[in-house]
Formats: sequence, C-alpha cells, structure tokens
Amino acid sequence: MNGILSGNKKSEITEWYHQFSDSIFKYICLMIHDYQQAEDLTHETFIKAYKYYNSFEHKSNPRTWLFSIAHNITIDFLRKKKPLRIIADILLTREDSNPLPADIVEIKENSKELYNAISNLKESYREVIIIRKIKGFSIKETTEILNWSEGKVKTTLYRAIQALEKQLIKEGFLNEKTI
Repeated sequence: MNGILSGNKKSEITEWYHQFSDSIFKYICLMIHDYQQAEDLTHETFIKAYKYYNSFEHKSNPRTWLFSIAHNITIDFLRKKKPLRIIADILLTREDSNPLPADIVEIKENSKELYNAISNLKESYREVIIIRKIKGFSIKETTEILNWSEGKVKTTLYRAIQALEKQLIKEGFLNEKTI
C-alpha cells in the first residue's frame, strides 16, 4: 500500500508541477529579481511539497498551499541575503534600462514602469500586490499564503496600492489628476 501511496504522491506533485511551476517561478522572480535563483527556489518549493505532502490536508487549494511554501522559501532566502547585497540589487535594478523578457516575468498590464515601481515598494507591499493583484489569489487564499489575518491583508493591500500610486506619480508615469 505504501508503494501505491508513494506513486500517487509522486504523480500528484508532478501534475502540480506542470500546472503551477511557471506561475510560482514568476512570483519568486518578481520577489527576488534573479532568474537563476528563482529557478532554484521554484524547484525547492516542489521538493518541500513532496517532502511534506502528508501534511497537506486537501482543505485548501493545492495552488494556495504551493504558493505558501514558495512564499516561505522566498522569505527565508531574502532573510539570508546580506543587507549590502539587497541594497546593491535595488540599485542595479533601478539602473537597468533593459526590460525583462516577457517569458520570464509577465505582468498583466505588461508594463515595465509598473514592474519597476512594484520593485521599489517595501517587501510586504510588494508581496501582497503580487499575490492579490498580479497572481489573482482571493483574500482568503492570500491570508493562507502569507499567514496574515484578513484585516492585515486588506489594510496592507490598501496601503500598498497607495504607495504604488505615489511611486508611479513620483516617477512621472501617472498624473495626480488621473487618480
């Protein structure tokens, strides 16, 4: 019976990989701005999903569970980076005038300006905007992924959108009168 269960686990994780790996990769890439590292963290997400498959109770959507794993792995990765490296990444990202290839990062509005503005937001704002507005998760799913209360998700999203608007105005991509 264990062999059958193990086979089912493997086939289900493989199916999830085919369904969700691209979306998870894009989420991680938006968070860390490093294509190669995003690939590694995406694979790590599915390795952890396989390892902890028995803890998945099938009460939530597998996509939500996988994004929760990806979120935690990404946050751990960011915490381990040295502060000077983070500052260097931010400065290099600002100076980079070449758009990211469409197959790497696909933002619904397909706007480099929006991507750059999101990149300049603080981490919690960036996370909630990417998960809710770009990846399209519900508030309930977002609470599960980020391990936040519903109130915190709503409040942070509201503040994040305000901060994003200010950033776009500051960079000259929005006019205050159009908001």
